[in-house]
Amino acid sequence: MTRLKLMFSHASVSAMALVAVFGTVILILHAPSWVWLLVPLGFGAQMLNEYNLHRFIFHLPPPKRQWAFDLLYQAHYGHHDFPTNHGLFFVPPWVALPVLVFNFCLFWAAGTLIGGPVAFDIAVAIVLVGGVLMFLGYEWFHMTSHLNIPKTRVERHVTTLHNQHHFRDFSKWFHVSPGGEVIDRIMNTAIDRDALKAKQRIEFIRTLGMRPDDPRLVAARRRFATKYGLSEHEIARAAVS
Repeated sequence: MTRLKLMFSHASVSAMALVAVFGTVILILHAPSWVWLLVPLGFGAQMLNEYNLHRFIFHLPPPKRQWAFDLLYQAHYGHHDFPTNHGLFFVPPWVALPVLVFNFCLFWAAGTLIGGPVAFDIAVAIVLVGGVLMFLGYEWFHMTSHLNIPKTRVERHVTTLHNQHHFRDFSKWFHVSPGGEVIDRIMNTAIDRDALKAKQRIEFIRTLGMRPDDPRLVAARRRFATKYGLSEHEIARAAVS
């Protein structure tokens, strides 16, 4: 229950859960029964979405302009900077909801172009139900991987791989959801534990290669200290670690 409370205290998780409920109601009341068979496609689509967003957007080179850097810091850089900060565990609503709308419109448009008579229902099944359920699963496993609590076998496996991304090589293991490691292997961003142990740890691992006292990092930490409950001690320590 503690994990559920933590998850649903975040606006994006609550909003996406409501979207999943809304999508389910639409399928029950409006869609033909066979459309339910497309829900699992949403799981795979969201895994690809998770990987691509994490690798190609969240790990963009640090912007030079402070306002742009601040956006990326809230989206992901801050999570690497303070990996145990609960407020930085989750995808911000201003990332999650626009991506959701884009994916929904994309699938709806594709279905319409193909000539499907139930293109809207197909988009609902794949994006609003399957995709969002997978998103909620991602948030659960990601949150759990950063908490020091008893874990299931699957949760321990996810934690082991995700810790490699955070504390050994941030250019590897971009997946988090169970099964997503297949995408890392296909995309050549997987590396086994023995290879990582033999590899020198990337310099400035927690700041994604930036010097920890970079003025952009220092400014972002100060700006968001109140929002994420960062203490003066944490901020000072992050600038030298």
